[in-house]
Amino acid sequence: MTDKERILLPALDHFCRTVFTACGADARTADAATRAMMHATTLGVDSHGVRLLGHYIAGLEGGRLNRHPDVRRVGGLGAVETIDADHAQGAVGAYAGMERAVALAGQFGIGAVAIRNNSHFGPAGAYAVEAARHGMIGITFCNSDSFVRLHEGAARFHGTNPIAVAAPVAGGDPWLLDMATSAIPQNRVELYQSLGLDLPPGTASDAQGADTRDPNLTDMLAPLGAAFGFKGAALAGVAEIFGAVLSGMRLSFDILPMGGPDFATPRQMGAFVLAVNPEAFLPRAEFDAGMRRYLQVLRHSPARPDARVMAPGDREWDMAALRRREGVILDPVTARQFRDLARRYGLPEPV
Repeated sequence: MTDKERILLPALDHFCRTVFTACGADARTADAATRAMMHATTLGVDSHGVRLLGHYIAGLEGGRLNRHPDVRRVGGLGAVETIDADHAQGAVGAYAGMERAVALAGQFGIGAVAIRNNSHFGPAGAYAVEAARHGMIGITFCNSDSFVRLHEGAARFHGTNPIAVAAPVAGGDPWLLDMATSAIPQNRVELYQSLGLDLPPGTASDAQGADTRDPNLTDMLAPLGAAFGFKGAALAGVAEIFGAVLSGMRLSFDILPMGGPDFATPRQMGAFVLAVNPEAFLPRAEFDAGMRRYLQVLRHSPARPDARVMAPGDREWDMAALRRREGVILDPVTARQFRDLARRYGLPEPV
């Protein structure tokens, strides 16, 4: 990475917010969408980071996404609520849902929120981390349009259906699991296309369901687990039940494709977020001590030669520290997309 190629994170953040505003999106949309994308880019999850800017702009301009959504509560009982995101960009509904879940958990010890009429929300971990930042355990589920075959299947069925869990760690970054239930996410395929790289073995299939490493021949993804892919397919079902069935939204195979060509029709996607207040179960000091002890023993467990034992999230937080210092290089397709957006709206490119 040369000095000329580096783009510092504040410049990326500013550019994304400016583009959203230039296309007519309200301040809440610009903030939520940028925060979610920057979470992913900062942590090195480039498949769900700022490379999605052009996609979201296409949805806002085409009418798929509401530039001025009215996110509102439409149901609930005690610690449970349902909100309608009014076809907002997905991060708007997801952050709003987790904000309500955290508030409910502060009152009841647990808060669960189903989100209706949402859209693609990017990195599920961004919303789980939001709960952890408030001292809560956060859990996020979402389904997406069909792109993943079943175990031994040869047709698209589930979406990549992410699951994310974040737990607060006193004095440190949260313990963070953020995973697709497919072997890799579809956005990773598109990133590898841009970079001209082969996919890892056993992660994708062609139109006949045969394994392929060529991202240009990929028609569907494999479920997580390789020979034990029934586990990944079942986990995708968990995300489907919580994200779609509980929210009353479309199942994966009924959702319009993320990549279009229809960017005018809302996709009616659902999501589900949960916040758990540890202090409803035990004193905060005991919870913090338990997490500290757990992570200390985990990270000092014997490692294989030339390897390092890490807790979920350690690799991402290390990458975040590096990128905050040094910035990032955009992949070629994203760099070209940013130039096009800058020209379209008469904006300077991020530097």
